[in-house]
Amino acid sequence: MKLTVSTFLSVDGVMQGPGGPDEDRSGGFERGGWLAPLFDDEVGQFMDAMFGRVDAFLLGRRTYDIFAAYWPKVDDPDDPIATPLNALPKYVASTTLTDPSWANTTVLSGDVAAAVRELKGRPGEELQVHGSATLVRFLLANDLVDELNLITFPVIVGQGMRLFAEQGLDTELELAANRTTPNGVAIQTYRTAGRPQYGTVGD
Repeated sequence: MKLTVSTFLSVDGVMQGPGGPDEDRSGGFERGGWLAPLFDDEVGQFMDAMFGRVDAFLLGRRTYDIFAAYWPKVDDPDDPIATPLNALPKYVASTTLTDPSWANTTVLSGDVAAAVRELKGRPGEELQVHGSATLVRFLLANDLVDELNLITFPVIVGQGMRLFAEQGLDTELELAANRTTPNGVAIQTYRTAGRPQYGTVGD
């Protein structure tokens, strides 16, 4: 399976608490819900299509807890997001989660990098990561990400968890798809392409 990371971002790189004021207040974050006024139909269509390609989910503990508190309550069989989230395998990287109640959940608590490599080797289209900032940083540092879907909303949040660490593995990206929605949301899909080259402008 191809490992894809999909995340909502502000222009200044914040990914924390996009969906609501109380979604994630960790670290004293007080500006949750910043995407709500800008979310439009084209973003929704992109999300629906993306969830139509998934074979399994890989989540960090905090994102898993947020999802598990909401999506199992959505029982519409035609919901394009709830249906795969509730039915398909979910793998959670955590050293503290021991008894998950959400169906089809497996906890990865040992060598997470090795476990993810094993998952990627299984047949299927996409192993999807949503949110999960700490996990995404780990996956990038271990060169495990195949594709990034960056959904960037035209807002500067000014505080909160950023997607990329201040120091990490340098990675070249190839733009695979790009569009801008009516509300100015930039949806960009990048494939990872190894280490970047360095040089001087004009050489």
